[in-house]
Amino acid sequence: MKNVEMKVEGTILTIKVDLSKEFGPSSSGKTTIIASTEGNVSIPDRNEKVGLNVYIKK
Repeated sequence: MKNVEMKVEGTILTIKVDLSKEFGPSSSGKTTIIASTEGNVSIPDRNEKVGLNVYIKK
C-alpha cells in the first residue's frame, strides 16, 4: 500500500491518507497518484476487503 493506513475500532473502519504526498503519474499519465491500496486488500483482523485509489486529474 502507498500512503494508506487502516484502523478498525469495534465496527468502524478508519482510513488515513496524507493528501500532501504524491507518487508520480499513473500508468496512463492522466492522473497523479496520491494513495493506493494497489488492488484489493484485507482489512486488518477482518474478512472484508477494500480497494482504494486517491488521485488528482491532470
